[in-house]
Amino acid sequence: MATISGMLRGLIPPTQRQTAAEVAEALDLGSGDRAGKRSGFLIMLTLAGIIAIAGVLTDSTATVIGAMIIAPLGTPILGIGLGIVTGHLSLVVRSILWVLLGLVIVVVLGLAFSVFVATPQSLETNSQVLGRTSPSFMDLVAALATGFAGGFAMCRRDLSSILPGVAIAISLVPPLGVVGVCAGQGLWTDALGAMWLFLSNVVALVIAGSIVFTVAGYARDPGSSPVANRRRAYLIVAVLAVVIAIPLAVNSVISVAFARWSAAIQQATTEWLSAEDGARVYGVDWSGTVATVDVTTDDGTTPPVDDLRDALSSTIPSYVGVVVDAGQGTEITVQ
Repeated sequence: MATISGMLRGLIPPTQRQTAAEVAEALDLGSGDRAGKRSGFLIMLTLAGIIAIAGVLTDSTATVIGAMIIAPLGTPILGIGLGIVTGHLSLVVRSILWVLLGLVIVVVLGLAFSVFVATPQSLETNSQVLGRTSPSFMDLVAALATGFAGGFAMCRRDLSSILPGVAIAISLVPPLGVVGVCAGQGLWTDALGAMWLFLSNVVALVIAGSIVFTVAGYARDPGSSPVANRRRAYLIVAVLAVVIAIPLAVNSVISVAFARWSAAIQQATTEWLSAEDGARVYGVDWSGTVATVDVTTDDGTTPPVDDLRDALSSTIPSYVGVVVDAGQGTEITVQ
C-alpha cells in the first residue's frame, strides 16, 4: 500500500495538485462566472467550427490544427469525467448537454458550408475527410493517451502549459465538421464514420479523465458526494467503451486485410505481366469486396488470365473479386 501511495504521489505530487474545487471551476460551465464561461464557450466553438470546416474544404492541415487549438469541447467532456468521480450528477448532465450543443452547432455549420463543395466525389480524395471517416482501434488508443495527458494537465499546476498540445492531439471539432459536410453532400457512410471517430474520442476522454481524477483523490474530496453510486456510472462508461471499441477493432482488422490483399494483388499482377513489353501496374482500387487493378501494355494485350488466377487463389479469399482493367474499356474478371 505504501508503494502504491508513493507512486500516486509521484504522478500527482501534493505540491502541484489542484483541488477538486479548482478543477471544477475550470471544467464546469455552470459554476462561477456562468455568463462569461458560456459565452466564451459558444464564441470559441463557433469560430473553431468555421475554421475546421474551412480547413477541411481546402484540405489544409495547418488550418485544421488551428481549429483544434481553440476548440473548447474538451472542457465539458472532461467535466463529465469529473462529475462521475465526484458523484455530482448535475455536473455530468450539464456537461453532456454542452457537448451535445457543441455537436449540433458544428454539424449545422458543416451542413451550411457543404454548399461550397463542388461535387461529392471531390471529398473522396480530400485527405482531411479520408483521415476522419474510417476510424481504427489505434485512434481510440491515441485518444485514451491524450485523455490521460489532459487529465494530468488539469490536476497538476505545473502541466497546464501542455493543454494546447492536448487540444491538437485529440480530434473533436474537425470530425464534426466532416459529419456536416459529408451529410450535406449525401455521403452518409462517411458522415457516420466521422461521427464514430468523434464519439470514440469523447468516450476515451471521459474514461481517461475519470481514471486520472480518481488517482488524484477527488472522489474523497470534501466537496464530493458521499452517497453517489459511482460504480453504476463506471459500469455505464465501461459498456460505452466496449460498444465504441468493437467496431473500431473490426475496422482495423478489415483495413489491415485489405492492405495485405492489395499488396498481394499488385505483386501477382506485376509478375503476371513481367514478360509483356512496357507493362505497368498502376494500383488497386476497391469497391466493396471487389478489387480493380489498373494495368497497361504497349500492344494492349495481356497473358492468359489463368496464370494470374492461379497465383491469387492461394493468397486472396474466394469471396474477394478481382478485376483487371486493361484500358480502352477492357475489363478481365480474374475471380
